[in-house]
Amino acid sequence: MSRAGPVPAGPAPAGTVDRLAGGGRINAVGRVEGAADGARGSRADQADQRRAELLAAARRVVLERGMSSTRVADIARATNVSGGLIHYHFATKDELINAMLRATVDGEVARLRELVGGTGPAVERLDRVLRFYIPGSRADQSWILWIDAFAAGLRETVVQQNLLELETAWIGAVEEVVRAGTATGEFSCDDPRGAAERLDGMLDGLIIRYTLHPSVLSRARILEHARVAAAREVGLPRAAFPAG
Repeated sequence: MSRAGPVPAGPAPAGTVDRLAGGGRINAVGRVEGAADGARGSRADQADQRRAELLAAARRVVLERGMSSTRVADIARATNVSGGLIHYHFATKDELINAMLRATVDGEVARLRELVGGTGPAVERLDRVLRFYIPGSRADQSWILWIDAFAAGLRETVVQQNLLELETAWIGAVEEVVRAGTATGEFSCDDPRGAAERLDGMLDGLIIRYTLHPSVLSRARILEHARVAAAREVGLPRAAFPAG
């Protein structure tokens, strides 16, 4: 088996490309290209993957222990890494928790945009948004996380901002569907923004009650309340929305 010789110090002959470990090549002035770029890309990918793993672990630990009781040591134990490695990626616990909330907000907002941009009559699109907002069960992890964040948001400005962005996105999604349905004549609503805000306020209260006291309120009942209220807001009979 032949081996490539040492990299020449001077310019390579015109048209010559040496095969180098790591996929590099010699350019016209004899410098190695490609290998370092590939290594940098690989390191960046590994760092992104590690950050994603730490964020996922932070979410699991926060759901189990609560935001205020979670320590960096708990997250390190959950991922079998040292606290020093966590601090390499996130300077403080607050930075890690806020990054986890940020990632959760981004995921939920992206899903909302998909629902709003979907096809179908305005009633169906509005109903999809309502069903997405209402937790599938009392154990819905997103809502447990956000209820915990509400308390933290009283004192943490960054948490407040994340909560406000998520709430604004949801209100905006409902408003957009109601406004579009009004424009096509499917709905009759003089104040789409107000309708969205009222639905948001009602559902927040019902969902918190459902999460804390599931024996007195079911998901089906919350969804029925949402459909009755939405029908009134857009000038339609309740029967215009799905029955179950």
